[in-house]
Amino acid sequence: MEQTIDRSRLFWASCLALLVTSLSFGIRAGILSELGTTFQLNGAELGIITATAFWGFPLAVIIGGMVVDIIGMKRLLLIAFVFHLLGIVLTVFATGYWSLFISTLLIGIANGTVEAACNPLVATIYSENKTTKLNHFHLWFPGGIVIGTLIAFFFTKIGWGWQIQVATMIIPTLLYGYFFSKLKFPVTERVASGVSTGEMYKSLFSPLFIFMIICMFGTAITELFTGQWIDVLLKSVTDNAILILTLTTGVMVVGRGLAEPVVHRFSPQGVLLISSVLSVLGLYLLGHTSGNMIFVGALIFGMGVCYFWPTMIGFVAENLPKTGAVGLNLMGGAGMFAVSLYLIFMGGYYNNLVESKLPAGVSEAEKATLLIEAKKAAGPEIINITLVIPIILVVAFTGLVIYMKNRKKA
Repeated sequence: MEQTIDRSRLFWASCLALLVTSLSFGIRAGILSELGTTFQLNGAELGIITATAFWGFPLAVIIGGMVVDIIGMKRLLLIAFVFHLLGIVLTVFATGYWSLFISTLLIGIANGTVEAACNPLVATIYSENKTTKLNHFHLWFPGGIVIGTLIAFFFTKIGWGWQIQVATMIIPTLLYGYFFSKLKFPVTERVASGVSTGEMYKSLFSPLFIFMIICMFGTAITELFTGQWIDVLLKSVTDNAILILTLTTGVMVVGRGLAEPVVHRFSPQGVLLISSVLSVLGLYLLGHTSGNMIFVGALIFGMGVCYFWPTMIGFVAENLPKTGAVGLNLMGGAGMFAVSLYLIFMGGYYNNLVESKLPAGVSEAEKATLLIEAKKAAGPEIINITLVIPIILVVAFTGLVIYMKNRKKA
Protein backbone atom coordinates (compact mmCIF):
# COMPACT_ATOMS: atom_id res chain seq x y z
CA MET A 1 0.00 0.00 0.00
CA GLU A 2 1.36 3.41 -1.00
CA GLN A 3 2.28 5.72 1.87
CA THR A 4 0.07 8.82 2.12
CA ILE A 5 1.34 12.32 2.83
CA ASP A 6 0.66 13.20 6.48
CA ARG A 7 0.84 16.98 6.43
CA SER A 8 0.30 17.33 10.18
CA ARG A 9 3.34 15.17 11.00
CA LEU A 10 5.42 16.88 8.32
CA PHE A 11 4.51 20.24 9.84
CA TRP A 12 5.42 19.23 13.41
CA ALA A 13 8.68 17.64 12.28
CA SER A 14 9.45 20.95 10.49
CA CYS A 15 8.77 22.82 13.75
CA LEU A 16 11.19 20.49 15.59
CA ALA A 17 13.88 21.20 12.96
CA LEU A 18 13.35 24.95 13.34
CA LEU A 19 13.48 24.54 17.14
CA VAL A 20 17.04 23.14 16.78
CA THR A 21 17.93 26.18 14.64
CA SER A 22 16.68 28.65 17.24
CA LEU A 23 18.10 26.69 20.21
CA SER A 24 21.52 27.05 18.60
CA PHE A 25 21.08 30.86 18.62
CA GLY A 26 19.78 30.98 22.20
CA ILE A 27 22.29 28.57 23.74
CA ARG A 28 25.24 30.13 21.89
CA ALA A 29 24.22 33.59 23.18
CA GLY A 30 24.14 32.19 26.73
CA ILE A 31 27.54 30.42 26.64
CA LEU A 32 29.56 32.84 24.49
CA SER A 33 31.42 34.54 27.36
CA GLU A 34 32.17 31.12 28.93
CA LEU A 35 33.64 29.89 25.62
CA GLY A 36 35.84 32.99 25.55
CA THR A 37 37.16 32.22 29.04
CA THR A 38 37.58 28.45 28.47
CA PHE A 39 39.52 28.79 25.20
CA GLN A 40 41.11 32.22 25.91
CA LEU A 41 39.42 33.84 22.91
CA ASN A 42 39.29 37.62 22.49
CA GLY A 43 36.24 39.65 21.46
CA ALA A 44 37.23 39.68 17.78
CA GLU A 45 37.60 35.88 17.69
CA LEU A 46 34.24 35.38 19.44
CA GLY A 47 32.69 37.84 16.95
CA ILE A 48 34.03 35.86 13.97
CA ILE A 49 32.79 32.55 15.44
CA THR A 50 29.30 34.04 15.99
CA ALA A 51 29.27 35.58 12.48
CA THR A 52 29.95 32.19 10.82
CA ALA A 53 26.39 31.14 11.76
CA PHE A 54 25.04 34.25 9.99
CA TRP A 55 27.19 33.62 6.88
CA GLY A 56 26.48 29.89 6.78
CA PHE A 57 22.73 30.50 6.92
CA PRO A 58 22.26 32.64 3.74
CA LEU A 59 24.77 30.49 1.86
CA ALA A 60 22.79 27.30 2.62
CA VAL A 61 19.33 28.82 2.23
CA ILE A 62 20.09 30.18 -1.28
CA ILE A 63 21.94 27.08 -2.54
CA GLY A 64 19.29 24.86 -0.89
CA GLY A 65 16.56 26.82 -2.66
CA MET A 66 18.24 26.15 -6.01
CA VAL A 67 18.63 22.38 -5.50
CA VAL A 68 15.49 21.52 -3.48
CA ASP A 69 13.43 20.77 -6.61
CA ILE A 70 16.24 18.60 -8.02
CA ILE A 71 17.06 16.45 -4.96
CA GLY A 72 13.72 16.81 -3.14
CA MET A 73 12.79 18.28 0.25
CA LYS A 74 13.31 14.99 2.09
CA ARG A 75 16.96 14.59 1.04
CA LEU A 76 17.65 18.25 1.80
CA LEU A 77 16.28 17.88 5.34
CA LEU A 78 18.29 14.69 5.95
CA ILE A 79 21.40 16.66 4.86
CA ALA A 80 20.41 19.35 7.41
CA PHE A 81 20.11 16.61 10.06
CA VAL A 82 23.63 15.33 9.35
CA PHE A 83 25.10 18.89 9.47
CA HIS A 84 23.24 19.66 12.72
CA LEU A 85 24.46 16.46 14.36
CA LEU A 86 28.07 16.97 13.21
CA GLY A 87 28.03 20.63 14.29
CA ILE A 88 26.60 19.90 17.76
CA VAL A 89 29.00 16.97 18.45
CA LEU A 90 32.01 19.00 17.21
CA THR A 91 31.00 21.89 19.50
CA VAL A 92 30.71 19.58 22.53
CA PHE A 93 34.23 18.22 21.86
CA ALA A 94 35.73 21.56 20.74
CA THR A 95 39.36 22.19 21.67
CA GLY A 96 39.79 25.81 20.58
CA TYR A 97 39.13 28.51 17.99
CA TRP A 98 39.18 26.43 14.78
CA SER A 99 37.04 23.57 16.07
CA LEU A 100 34.48 26.14 17.31
CA PHE A 101 34.67 28.01 13.97
CA ILE A 102 34.04 24.83 11.92
CA SER A 103 31.30 23.51 14.23
CA THR A 104 29.45 26.86 14.25
CA LEU A 105 29.72 27.05 10.44
CA LEU A 106 28.24 23.54 10.15
CA ILE A 107 25.34 24.50 12.44
CA GLY A 108 24.81 27.70 10.41
CA ILE A 109 24.68 25.69 7.17
CA ALA A 110 22.26 23.21 8.80
CA ASN A 111 20.03 26.10 9.98
CA GLY A 112 19.89 27.56 6.46
CA THR A 113 19.20 24.13 4.95
CA VAL A 114 16.24 23.64 7.33
CA GLU A 115 14.70 26.93 6.13
CA ALA A 116 15.52 26.09 2.49
CA ALA A 117 13.42 22.93 2.70
CA CYS A 118 10.77 23.80 5.31
CA ASN A 119 9.55 27.14 3.90
CA PRO A 120 8.53 25.57 0.54
CA LEU A 121 7.31 22.43 2.38
CA VAL A 122 4.91 24.41 4.62
CA ALA A 123 3.77 26.53 1.63
CA THR A 124 3.12 23.32 -0.36
CA ILE A 125 1.25 21.26 2.27
CA TYR A 126 -0.87 24.27 3.32
CA SER A 127 -1.29 25.86 -0.12
CA GLU A 128 -4.75 27.18 0.90
CA ASN A 129 -3.43 28.99 4.01
CA LYS A 130 0.25 29.79 3.39
CA THR A 131 0.87 33.00 5.35
CA THR A 132 -0.91 31.78 8.50
CA LYS A 133 0.91 28.42 8.58
CA LEU A 134 4.28 30.08 7.86
CA ASN A 135 3.61 32.32 10.89
CA HIS A 136 2.75 29.24 12.99
CA PHE A 137 5.95 27.53 11.76
CA HIS A 138 8.15 30.56 12.44
CA LEU A 139 6.87 31.06 16.00
CA TRP A 140 9.33 28.26 16.90
CA PHE A 141 12.22 30.59 16.13
CA PRO A 142 11.58 33.14 18.92
CA GLY A 143 10.19 30.29 21.04
CA GLY A 144 13.41 28.32 20.71
CA ILE A 145 15.52 31.38 21.53
CA VAL A 146 13.57 31.78 24.79
CA ILE A 147 14.03 28.05 25.60
CA GLY A 148 17.73 28.20 24.64
CA THR A 149 18.53 31.22 26.79
CA LEU A 150 16.63 29.66 29.73
CA ILE A 151 18.60 26.40 29.31
CA ALA A 152 21.87 28.37 29.34
CA PHE A 153 20.75 30.42 32.37
CA PHE A 154 19.46 27.57 34.57
CA PHE A 155 22.11 24.99 33.63
CA THR A 156 24.80 27.54 34.50
CA LYS A 157 23.06 28.21 37.84
CA ILE A 158 23.15 24.50 38.81
CA GLY A 159 26.72 24.14 37.62
CA TRP A 160 26.16 22.14 34.40
CA GLY A 161 28.80 23.17 31.87
CA TRP A 162 28.38 24.53 28.35
CA GLN A 163 29.02 21.06 26.83
CA ILE A 164 25.84 19.67 28.46
CA GLN A 165 23.89 22.77 27.36
CA VAL A 166 24.95 22.27 23.73
CA ALA A 167 24.32 18.50 23.95
CA THR A 168 20.63 19.09 24.81
CA MET A 169 20.15 20.00 21.11
CA ILE A 170 20.95 16.39 20.12
CA ILE A 171 17.50 15.21 21.38
CA PRO A 172 15.28 17.34 19.04
CA THR A 173 17.84 16.80 16.24
CA LEU A 174 17.55 12.99 16.45
CA LEU A 175 13.74 13.29 16.65
CA TYR A 176 13.34 15.44 13.53
CA GLY A 177 15.86 13.28 11.63
CA TYR A 178 13.90 10.13 12.55
CA PHE A 179 10.49 11.63 11.64
CA PHE A 180 11.64 13.00 8.28
CA SER A 181 13.31 9.69 7.35
CA LYS A 182 9.99 7.86 7.86
CA LEU A 183 7.58 10.35 6.24
CA LYS A 184 6.55 10.70 2.60
CA PHE A 185 7.10 14.14 1.04
CA PRO A 186 5.19 15.89 -1.76
CA VAL A 187 6.94 17.64 -4.66
CA THR A 188 7.11 21.42 -4.25
CA GLU A 189 4.07 23.46 -5.26
CA ARG A 190 5.93 24.95 -8.22
CA VAL A 191 6.73 21.48 -9.64
CA ALA A 192 3.19 20.23 -8.95
CA SER A 193 1.65 23.16 -10.83
CA GLY A 194 3.87 22.53 -13.87
CA VAL A 195 5.86 25.77 -13.79
CA SER A 196 9.17 25.19 -15.59
CA THR A 197 12.57 25.93 -14.04
CA GLY A 198 13.18 28.61 -16.68
CA GLU A 199 9.86 30.28 -15.87
CA MET A 200 10.75 30.20 -12.15
CA TYR A 201 14.06 32.00 -12.68
CA LYS A 202 12.40 34.49 -15.05
CA SER A 203 9.82 35.29 -12.33
CA LEU A 204 12.64 36.38 -9.98
CA PHE A 205 13.11 39.49 -12.15
CA SER A 206 9.52 40.69 -11.77
CA PRO A 207 9.35 44.24 -10.31
CA LEU A 208 7.13 43.08 -7.40
CA PHE A 209 9.63 40.38 -6.35
CA ILE A 210 12.59 42.79 -6.55
CA PHE A 211 10.57 45.28 -4.45
CA MET A 212 9.90 42.57 -1.82
CA ILE A 213 13.60 41.59 -1.69
CA ILE A 214 14.55 45.24 -1.00
CA CYS A 215 11.85 45.47 1.70
CA MET A 216 13.16 42.20 3.20
CA PHE A 217 16.49 43.96 3.87
CA GLY A 218 14.61 46.50 5.96
CA THR A 219 12.24 44.14 7.82
CA ALA A 220 15.08 41.72 8.73
CA ILE A 221 17.38 44.49 9.98
CA THR A 222 14.58 46.07 12.04
CA GLU A 223 13.80 42.74 13.72
CA LEU A 224 17.11 40.89 14.04
CA PHE A 225 19.64 43.72 14.46
CA THR A 226 17.64 45.26 17.29
CA GLY A 227 17.09 41.85 18.92
CA GLN A 228 20.79 40.95 18.76
CA TRP A 229 21.96 44.34 20.06
CA ILE A 230 19.26 45.32 22.57
CA ASP A 231 21.38 44.21 25.55
CA VAL A 232 24.37 46.26 24.35
CA LEU A 233 22.38 49.36 23.38
CA LEU A 234 20.25 49.64 26.52
CA LYS A 235 22.48 48.06 29.20
CA SER A 236 23.47 51.51 30.49
CA VAL A 237 19.89 52.81 30.36
CA THR A 238 18.22 49.99 32.32
CA ASP A 239 19.46 47.24 34.65
CA ASN A 240 17.12 44.75 32.96
CA ALA A 241 18.12 45.10 29.29
CA ILE A 242 18.02 41.33 28.70
CA LEU A 243 14.41 41.25 29.97
CA ILE A 244 13.53 43.57 27.07
CA LEU A 245 14.69 40.84 24.65
CA THR A 246 12.70 38.23 26.62
CA LEU A 247 9.60 40.44 26.44
CA THR A 248 9.85 41.17 22.68
CA THR A 249 10.58 37.49 21.91
CA GLY A 250 7.66 36.36 24.09
CA VAL A 251 5.30 38.76 22.27
CA MET A 252 6.54 37.34 18.94
CA VAL A 253 5.66 33.77 20.00
CA VAL A 254 2.11 34.79 21.03
CA GLY A 255 1.62 37.03 17.97
CA ARG A 256 2.67 34.35 15.47
CA GLY A 257 0.46 31.81 17.24
CA LEU A 258 -2.53 34.15 16.74
CA ALA A 259 -1.64 34.95 13.11
CA GLU A 260 -4.71 33.39 11.47
CA PRO A 261 -7.39 35.97 12.41
CA VAL A 262 -4.91 38.84 11.94
CA VAL A 263 -3.78 37.78 8.44
CA HIS A 264 -7.35 37.01 7.27
CA ARG A 265 -8.64 40.33 8.62
CA PHE A 266 -5.93 42.61 7.20
CA SER A 267 -4.29 40.60 4.32
CA PRO A 268 -0.50 39.98 4.25
CA GLN A 269 0.26 43.47 2.85
CA GLY A 270 -2.01 45.10 5.45
CA VAL A 271 -0.25 43.18 8.25
CA LEU A 272 3.13 44.37 6.91
CA LEU A 273 1.98 48.02 6.95
CA ILE A 274 0.61 47.77 10.53
CA SER A 275 3.81 45.97 11.60
CA SER A 276 6.04 48.74 10.24
CA VAL A 277 3.95 51.45 11.99
CA LEU A 278 4.18 49.59 15.33
CA SER A 279 7.93 49.04 14.80
CA VAL A 280 8.44 52.79 14.33
CA LEU A 281 6.48 53.56 17.50
CA GLY A 282 8.27 50.82 19.51
CA LEU A 283 11.76 51.86 18.38
CA TYR A 284 10.96 55.53 19.05
CA LEU A 285 9.97 54.69 22.64
CA LEU A 286 13.07 52.50 23.12
CA GLY A 287 15.30 55.35 21.93
CA HIS A 288 13.59 58.26 23.71
CA THR A 289 12.31 56.97 27.06
CA SER A 290 13.63 55.48 30.28
CA GLY A 291 12.30 53.49 33.26
CA ASN A 292 9.12 51.44 32.77
CA MET A 293 8.29 53.19 29.48
CA ILE A 294 11.15 51.24 27.89
CA PHE A 295 9.18 48.04 28.58
CA VAL A 296 6.10 49.59 26.93
CA GLY A 297 8.32 50.35 23.92
CA ALA A 298 9.61 46.75 23.92
CA LEU A 299 6.04 45.40 24.00
CA ILE A 300 4.95 47.58 21.03
CA PHE A 301 8.18 46.79 19.15
CA GLY A 302 7.63 43.04 19.69
CA MET A 303 4.09 43.38 18.29
CA GLY A 304 5.56 45.21 15.30
CA VAL A 305 8.33 42.83 14.29
CA CYS A 306 6.58 39.55 15.14
CA TYR A 307 4.89 39.18 11.74
CA PHE A 308 7.65 40.59 9.53
CA TRP A 309 9.71 37.51 8.55
CA PRO A 310 6.97 34.87 8.00
CA THR A 311 4.53 37.34 6.39
CA MET A 312 7.17 38.56 3.91
CA ILE A 313 7.78 34.93 2.87
CA GLY A 314 4.03 34.24 2.95
CA PHE A 315 3.29 37.23 0.68
CA VAL A 316 5.74 35.92 -1.94
CA ALA A 317 4.34 32.36 -1.62
CA GLU A 318 0.77 33.64 -2.18
CA ASN A 319 1.28 36.38 -4.77
CA LEU A 320 4.40 35.22 -6.63
CA PRO A 321 4.05 31.38 -6.61
CA LYS A 322 6.00 31.01 -9.87
CA THR A 323 9.19 32.10 -8.06
CA GLY A 324 8.99 28.71 -6.30
CA ALA A 325 11.38 27.49 -3.61
CA VAL A 326 14.16 29.74 -4.95
CA GLY A 327 11.98 32.84 -4.44
CA LEU A 328 11.11 31.93 -0.84
CA ASN A 329 14.70 31.12 0.02
CA LEU A 330 16.17 34.18 -1.69
CA MET A 331 13.93 36.21 0.64
CA GLY A 332 15.31 34.46 3.74
CA GLY A 333 18.90 34.60 2.49
CA ALA A 334 18.63 38.28 1.56
CA GLY A 335 17.26 39.10 5.02
CA MET A 336 20.03 37.30 6.92
CA PHE A 337 22.74 38.70 4.59
CA ALA A 338 21.48 42.26 5.15
CA VAL A 339 21.52 41.76 8.94
CA SER A 340 25.11 40.43 8.90
CA LEU A 341 26.32 43.49 6.93
CA TYR A 342 24.36 45.92 9.12
CA LEU A 343 25.77 44.27 12.29
CA ILE A 344 29.34 44.80 11.03
CA PHE A 345 28.67 48.40 9.94
CA MET A 346 26.82 49.40 13.11
CA GLY A 347 29.38 47.67 15.34
CA GLY A 348 32.10 49.95 13.97
CA TYR A 349 29.83 53.01 14.02
CA TYR A 350 28.87 52.36 17.66
CA ASN A 351 32.55 52.16 18.71
CA ASN A 352 33.33 55.43 16.89
CA LEU A 353 30.28 57.08 18.45
CA VAL A 354 31.35 56.08 21.97
CA GLU A 355 34.92 57.31 21.35
CA SER A 356 33.69 60.65 19.97
CA LYS A 357 31.84 61.28 23.24
CA LEU A 358 34.98 60.80 25.37
CA PRO A 359 36.89 64.07 25.97
CA ALA A 360 40.67 64.03 25.42
CA GLY A 361 43.19 64.35 28.27
CA VAL A 362 41.23 62.68 31.08
CA SER A 363 42.61 60.23 33.66
CA GLU A 364 41.85 56.49 33.55
CA ALA A 365 39.58 56.80 36.62
CA GLU A 366 37.56 59.61 34.97
CA LYS A 367 37.53 57.73 31.66
CA ALA A 368 35.79 54.69 33.25
CA THR A 369 32.95 56.93 34.52
CA LEU A 370 32.72 58.87 31.26
CA LEU A 371 32.67 55.62 29.25
CA ILE A 372 29.43 54.55 30.98
CA GLU A 373 27.88 57.94 30.13
CA ALA A 374 29.17 57.73 26.53
CA LYS A 375 27.60 54.28 26.06
CA LYS A 376 24.38 55.50 27.67
CA ALA A 377 24.18 58.28 25.07
CA ALA A 378 25.38 56.17 22.09
CA GLY A 379 22.84 53.30 22.48
CA PRO A 380 19.70 55.38 21.87
CA GLU A 381 21.47 57.18 18.97
CA ILE A 382 22.00 53.82 17.21
CA ILE A 383 18.31 53.00 17.81
CA ASN A 384 17.31 56.38 16.33
CA ILE A 385 19.44 55.76 13.19
CA THR A 386 17.83 52.31 12.79
CA LEU A 387 14.40 53.97 13.25
CA VAL A 388 14.78 55.43 9.73
CA ILE A 389 14.44 51.92 8.24
CA PRO A 390 10.88 51.13 9.47
CA ILE A 391 9.83 54.72 8.59
CA ILE A 392 10.85 53.97 4.98
CA LEU A 393 8.97 50.64 5.26
CA VAL A 394 5.76 52.47 6.27
CA VAL A 395 5.93 54.40 2.97
CA ALA A 396 6.85 51.27 0.97
CA PHE A 397 4.07 49.10 2.43
CA THR A 398 1.49 51.87 2.03
CA GLY A 399 2.38 51.78 -1.67
CA LEU A 400 2.11 47.96 -1.65
CA VAL A 401 -1.39 48.05 -0.08
CA ILE A 402 -2.55 50.54 -2.77
CA TYR A 403 -0.89 48.50 -5.57
CA MET A 404 -2.46 45.20 -4.44
CA LYS A 405 -5.90 46.85 -4.10
CA ASN A 406 -5.67 48.19 -7.67
CA ARG A 407 -4.34 44.84 -8.96
CA LYS A 408 -7.38 43.01 -7.57
CA LYS A 409 -9.73 45.53 -9.21
CA ALA A 410 -8.01 45.12 -12.59
